[in-house]
Amino acid sequence: MTLYRPVGQREYELIEATGFRRFPPRLREQPFFYPVTNEAYATQIARDWNRRDEASGFTGYVLRFSVREDFLARYPLQTVGASAHQEYWIPAEDLDAFNDQIEGPIETVAVWRG
Repeated sequence: MTLYRPVGQREYELIEATGFRRFPPRLREQPFFYPVTNEAYATQIARDWNRRDEASGFTGYVLRFSVREDFLARYPLQTVGASAHQEYWIPAEDLDAFNDQIEGPIETVAVWRG
């Protein structure tokens, strides 16, 4: 299954350091990892939030990657807001297992700078 992740500059650099193969561990105040199901939603976050956010380095990236569907089946799909705002809530303690299910590299599909 193809998923997307909007990220800021620092998270992008951490992903880049893995050879675009893994997402970094969550911070203590981040109990979930939130991949989203469509590029439009990821773009909305990267463009409208990350590029205006100092903590994101005023930069928003849209990343695309594939994960095994059988692994994702254990997590319910969440709709937050409009029907296009669909995402998975992966508990932080499951992120290593999630990363192990990524097939191929994590790709950069868009960059938004403030």
